[in-house]
Amino acid sequence: MTPMLLKLYRFPFRAMGSPCEIQLYAGDKQSAQCVADKAMADVWLIEARYSRYREDSVLSAINHVASKGGVVPIDEETAALLHYADTCYQQSNGLFDITSGVLRGAWDFKAQTLPKKAVIKQLLRGVGWNKVQLSSTHIAFKNAGMQLDFGGIGKEYAVDRAAVICREQGIEHGLVDLGGDIKIIGPHPDGRPWSVGLRHPRKLGALLANVNVYEGAVASSGDYERCMVVNGQRYGHVINPKTGWPVNGLIGVTVLARQCVIAGSACTIAMLMEKCGKQWLNDLGVPHIWMDSQGKVGGQLN
Repeated sequence: MTPMLLKLYRFPFRAMGSPCEIQLYAGDKQSAQCVADKAMADVWLIEARYSRYREDSVLSAINHVASKGGVVPIDEETAALLHYADTCYQQSNGLFDITSGVLRGAWDFKAQTLPKKAVIKQLLRGVGWNKVQLSSTHIAFKNAGMQLDFGGIGKEYAVDRAAVICREQGIEHGLVDLGGDIKIIGPHPDGRPWSVGLRHPRKLGALLANVNVYEGAVASSGDYERCMVVNGQRYGHVINPKTGWPVNGLIGVTVLARQCVIAGSACTIAMLMEKCGKQWLNDLGVPHIWMDSQGKVGGQLN
């Protein structure tokens, strides 16, 4: 269909605890709605499968066994996600660790009080991807008191899947936005890129930068997502799995990549690497921008 006959249709919805939106160029609203409905249904399906808040989810079934120790059979999709998490663990020298979610038991950012060191020490006994054995059909937990959390890859995986569905349904121009994790399906029909505003880590309502994207993914992470300030010190939600304490180095990272799951995990790994995160991003060779705790901004977006 020629660009002149295409209109932009927007479909806001909620998923994974975040405001989301799918924007599609199509010849009419009905056809756009049909595509958006299929993409949204898939996002909700992934949420249902991998939400830690749902007792009937695949993740909850795994964590039920992980809490006691034992072996769980896994399907092909779950195995692929876990193997990607394993790759991230290896690439980050053990800092990207999906067993670290158990540390949420120590950090209540609404309470505005620091956890006791003894509590963190106890929880750290249940942290360590190296304590897990993974195959293509099973996952085994050597220790009791463990649990998995797909934060950093789950929502991003859903973004990529939704964009693929839109493409398969004939959409060539549009985007999928799940709580700020974005996949561009294709540029505007006239060839213009999408302008994506990047949130400033410290100035509420302000932008750190704007980036023009023709195709691919944009993901961000920062200590502004969930945090608290105690005695003048900010503590964010990105927790070092080796110490049990929030990282302190980079306060905001944005990465552009072909796949959202790659962009999202790269952001998280850079945050976890603290002062070494800047060099790690440079070596990775993807467009990125960061701000550190001193307010310095660096990176290269184009």
